[in-house]
This record gives sequence, structure tokens and C-alpha cells, in this order.
Amino acid sequence: MTSGTGRAGLLVILVCLGAGWGITQPLAKIAVSEGYRHFGLIFWQLVISGALLAAITVVRGKRLSLQPRHLWLYLVIAQVGTVLPNAASYEAARHLPAGVLSVSIATVPMFAFPMALMMGNDHFQWSRLFGVVFGLIGVGLLIGPEASLPERAMVAFIPLALVAPAFYGFEGNYVARWGTGGLDPIQVLLGASVVGAALALPLAVFSGQWIDPRPPWGLPDLALIASSCVHALVYATYVWMVGRAGPVFASLVSYLVTGFGVMWSMALLGERYSGYFWAAVVMMVLGMFLVQPRRSETVARAGIAGKSERWTDSQALK
Repeated sequence: MTSGTGRAGLLVILVCLGAGWGITQPLAKIAVSEGYRHFGLIFWQLVISGALLAAITVVRGKRLSLQPRHLWLYLVIAQVGTVLPNAASYEAARHLPAGVLSVSIATVPMFAFPMALMMGNDHFQWSRLFGVVFGLIGVGLLIGPEASLPERAMVAFIPLALVAPAFYGFEGNYVARWGTGGLDPIQVLLGASVVGAALALPLAVFSGQWIDPRPPWGLPDLALIASSCVHALVYATYVWMVGRAGPVFASLVSYLVTGFGVMWSMALLGERYSGYFWAAVVMMVLGMFLVQPRRSETVARAGIAGKSERWTDSQALK
């Protein structure tokens, strides 16, 4: 059992994780602020975060598996976990406030639950259904009232912001259903980064979205570098925390990610929001609370599914 002092330390780390993941949304907004587009950003994001994950993998004394079954897993995760959702997210960041993007990430469990039912990964519960309903109400508060967003035209891009959470919900369920072939989450994410970079390179070049990496670097370049480094380091720390404190405790970071994302957006970008936006935040947080598995279920499933369960928990925060 974790001592009081040890638990206090874990709480501090948990807050740092939430602050780290939360800042990636305003950083994405800055990265697209001067014309950079999604495929170029995705390529360099994968290169930078992949290099850090490779270093972490070496330090841990592990390696990148090249077995065919693992290569297929890397390909799937690269597409549904990075290239496709990030393309939608960066495009949405060009049109929506970063705070709205932070709130949209809270819909991951709302997408994941019905997918889990369809794939046989979970069982029906009324409380979780109500969680999905509250999430839908939150989305409705963002797109319905005329005063909910700074500009009414932004409403058209809310569905684009929901593409990434939908893919992340599918990604977690895919791994929960078919597993990771004995690899831990960092190994899988490293392999997906390598494969994803190989996919994104020709897309960036032939679409005209290539980003020249040579200095001088402007604010968008620095935002991209910072976001990529933060994601890799925070993800590695999150995996450590799951093993140290358990998946239920670690999953609390999802609430912090949304909260910090909004606060960072206000502090760094000067964003301000209407009452409808804050009502949407409340609905989303309530929805997350209801949809997430309770402690007894999570522990039981973790004992059965092992690393796949831990990976599923972590994907809700990506």
C-alpha cells in the first residue's frame, strides 16, 4: 500500500501529467498559427517523439520488435492513433479555440463505451449510458446556443474536433480486443511512431506541406518541438504511474488534462469563454465520471487483460 507521503508525491506527479498533456492543445494552436499544415506537423511530431521514445526504450533495456504481427500492430496504431486523428486535430486547431479542443478530448470515453459494447469488450450499464448522454449534452451546448463560440461559423468545425476522440476510442478498443502481442505501451508507441513517420513523409512532401527543419525557428516550430517532447515524456511517466499506483488512480489525470487544457489556453492564448462553454465543461466532466469503469471493475479487468487493459486506459489521454 502506498504511504501518505508516497501518495502525496504521486498526486504531485499526476498534476504535472495533467498540466503537461493539457498544454499540448494550445501548443497545437500555436503550431498552425502561421500556415503549417497537418501532414508536415505530424511527420516531425513523430520523428521528435519517436527519438525520445527510442532513447527511453534503450534505457529500459528493450528493443523494437520487427515481427510481422507487431509490424501490423504498428501500422494500425499509427493510422488510427496518430496520422488520421492528428490530421483532423491540427485542421480543427486552425479554426477553433484551443479550449474547445481540450474539452472535445473529454469525449474519448463517450466514444469508447459504445464501441466497447459492439466489440464485446464491455457490458452495458445504465450509469455509463447516462455518461454518454451527458457528453452529448456537452457537445450540444458547444454547437447549439448562438453565444457558445466566439464566432458562429466555428460550429461547422466541431465535428472535425470530434474525429480524434472517436479514433482514440476505437484505438483503445482495438488493443483491448486483440492485444499488443506481448509488447508494452511504450514499445508499441515507438513502433507506431516509426511507421507513422514513414507514412506521413510522402504525404507531407507531395501535398506541399513539408516543413523545412533548418533554423531559424519561429514560434510554431518551437511549439511543435515542445509539444512532441512533452507528449513522449508525459506518456512514459504515465505508463510508470499505472504500474506504480494502478490504472484507476492514474486515470484521474483525464480530468486534469481537460482542466489544464482550458487554463493553458486562457493563459497562453488569451482565450475567454461564454457561460455555455463552462456548462459544456461541467457536462463533459460529469460524463467522464459516469462512463469510466469503477475501481472493482478496473482492477478485475486489469488482472485478466494485463498490459492491454493498461494500454486501453492510457489511450483515453493521448
